[in-house]
Amino acid sequence: MTHTRLQHSETDMRALGYRVVDQLVDHLCALDNKKPVCRASRGDMDALLSGDFSMDADDPVSVIDHVVNDVLANCSIPAHPKAFAFVPGPGNYISNLADFLASGFNVFTGSWMAAPAASSVEIKLINWLLQRFELPVKEGGGTFTSGGSMANLTAIVTARRVRCGEDFSTAVVYLSDQAHSSNIKALSILGFRKSQIRIVPTDELFRLDMERLEKSLFSDKRAGLNPLMIIASAGTTNTGAVDPLDALADLCAGDDIWLHVDAAYGGAGVLSDNNKSLFNGISRAHSVTVDPHKWFFQPYEIGCLLVRDRYWLSDTFTETPEYLQDVEGNSSEINFYDHGVQLTRNFKALKLYMSLKTYGVEAFSGAVTYNIELTERVEEYLRSSSTWEIVTTASLAVINFRYNPLHKPLDDQTLDQINEGISRNLMDSGQAMVTTTTLRRRRVLRLCLINPRTKFEDVQGVIDAGERYARCVLTELDD
Repeated sequence: MTHTRLQHSETDMRALGYRVVDQLVDHLCALDNKKPVCRASRGDMDALLSGDFSMDADDPVSVIDHVVNDVLANCSIPAHPKAFAFVPGPGNYISNLADFLASGFNVFTGSWMAAPAASSVEIKLINWLLQRFELPVKEGGGTFTSGGSMANLTAIVTARRVRCGEDFSTAVVYLSDQAHSSNIKALSILGFRKSQIRIVPTDELFRLDMERLEKSLFSDKRAGLNPLMIIASAGTTNTGAVDPLDALADLCAGDDIWLHVDAAYGGAGVLSDNNKSLFNGISRAHSVTVDPHKWFFQPYEIGCLLVRDRYWLSDTFTETPEYLQDVEGNSSEINFYDHGVQLTRNFKALKLYMSLKTYGVEAFSGAVTYNIELTERVEEYLRSSSTWEIVTTASLAVINFRYNPLHKPLDDQTLDQINEGISRNLMDSGQAMVTTTTLRRRRVLRLCLINPRTKFEDVQGVIDAGERYARCVLTELDD
């Protein structure tokens, strides 16, 4: 059978759609019975998918079942209640449906003319986020992106254009040794030399060290360089640390430096009264990155850049070739392709819009608060044991710790090996997604607990399993 028109009958479309929804619901309802981690080699996957892309058409039901049973079943599950590594992606079902709708209607959100209602939704959500961070709504603006990486890149491009014009040869950018790697990648992509980037050490709480920053600024200014931008973190990936935003805002105001706050991970913390004071000063930033596919419980991909002055974006990114001249409207009818890198943009904002309207802001606030309190409870549980050492306290749902028994002092190399082994054992067995990180040259276990479906018992069971493994290792060492 040929499908030269790439179409199906109404009956077939409904049947296939119902089948996909049934498969998705079955998956979500069975998460507790699945393993969060998938381990497979390239050879395994090549063998599994060896028959792909034959010249013959196949039955769409068979294709759907193949994708569910062979492809999706061999992927890790970031929405799993025991996915604690990196930054999990809990998502939510309404947003799944929103992505289905946005894809099915194939909405183009680059220009107002193409999608006035979709553009209005994006404007309303940007204004809502501006309010959450106490940034000016009347003058401010923003744009939705694929994620935090693209939002950070967009912020750096904007700051460079606004403050340097075309010549940024003497510009210098400052960020901490805990800042997200996407910022370094963005600077490299944009042509900044290594000599223009200052990696500032952090203090004992893994926050940007103000004294060392000020010394670096003084030295650069004396050398005739131009301090362009400080990239602060509001919730680092490693530890959930928040840089001293108020002090940084004071410094930037005095020296006319652009303050960008990378709140891709921790920004949702403003929804909760717990630890809200950590964000004091973020309202004074020139730009802020937030990442709804993290702690705003959205599926991948959706990031967002917010700016104090929306004209900074349009002045940086507007290009009007002949084929787009008919699209230009008045200033209130925003063409979002003029606010960022992408010309072709899908309707990313729909999932956040639909889930906020469905669950309400209070539900999101409650979920964030639950995650914060869950991590604090986990810290209490670890402190009650004589075998676990807290390396960084619970901060914005992130905690770092390591196996370090009081009854048996061990050297750091042995401790590193044991803690790496705990992670490897949990991952290889599929019990939980737990990885290590390095802090002050020590390998530590890191948990990021931003899934509102994760229960304390889930975390407790994983910690206890890690302890049992470590005891077995110690027994082998003693033998």
